[in-house]
Order: sequence, then structure tokens, then C-alpha cells
Amino acid sequence: MKANRKIIAIVTLVASAAVGTTTASVNSNSQQYKNLKVLPPNISSKDLQEIMTDDFQPALGVSCDFCHATAKDGHSLDFVSDAKPEKEVSRTMMRMTLDLNKKYFKVKQPLIGSSSLIITCNTCHKGAAFPEQATE
Repeated sequence: MKANRKIIAIVTLVASAAVGTTTASVNSNSQQYKNLKVLPPNISSKDLQEIMTDDFQPALGVSCDFCHATAKDGHSLDFVSDAKPEKEVSRTMMRMTLDLNKKYFKVKQPLIGSSSLIITCNTCHKGAAFPEQATE
């Protein structure tokens, strides 16, 4: 009987420690970004970086400063700022892309950066900041 209680106590302590460690690592790894209006505010740093550098940059042939304003220090970018109109244009384009995928291609839960998207930035932009306009 005493051995069973000791085993239960040890298992409980180990389980509690494991849960506490997992919770601590999740909290320390999660970052709340400010002013995200299309992307989820709790997006991971890795996912955000992949969307920006693996999707947007090659699809539009631009770097970060195309949409993001220069910070007041003049040496970095102010990712929260909406000073550049290109940032709102990109939000509009992201919403359009998600809507097209959902409405016409029946993607159930379209998310920017997802491999399930049929229409992406690259569909129209093909590496150019301003896609060619169709001529009549």
C-alpha cells in the first residue's frame, strides 16, 4: 500500500513538473505582435518570418522596406507603423487572396502562407512589385 502511494506521488510530481515546463516554454516562445490585421496576432516568429521572406519577398520582388516604414532612429524598420500606404494595400491583397481561395477554390480555412492556397501573391505578381495590367 505504501509503495503504491509513493509511486502515485512520484508520478504526480513528475507530471506536474512536465506540465509546468511545457507551459513555461510555450509562454516564453509565444510573442504577441502588434497591429496585425490579417495575420493572426499570436503567429509564431518562425511562421511570420517564413511568410514575409519565403512568400512575399520573392513573389513581389521587394524587401521589407517596401511596406514597412523606417523607424524614428533611422536605422531600423517600424513594423507596427501604418505610415506607408503599401502596408494597407498588402492587407487588402491578402484578404482578396484568402477570399478567392475560399469562394472559388473551396479552401475551407485559407491562411496566408498555407500550402493549401491555390491563388497566392505570386499568381499575379510573378516576382514584380506591380503586376502587369491586362490590355484590352
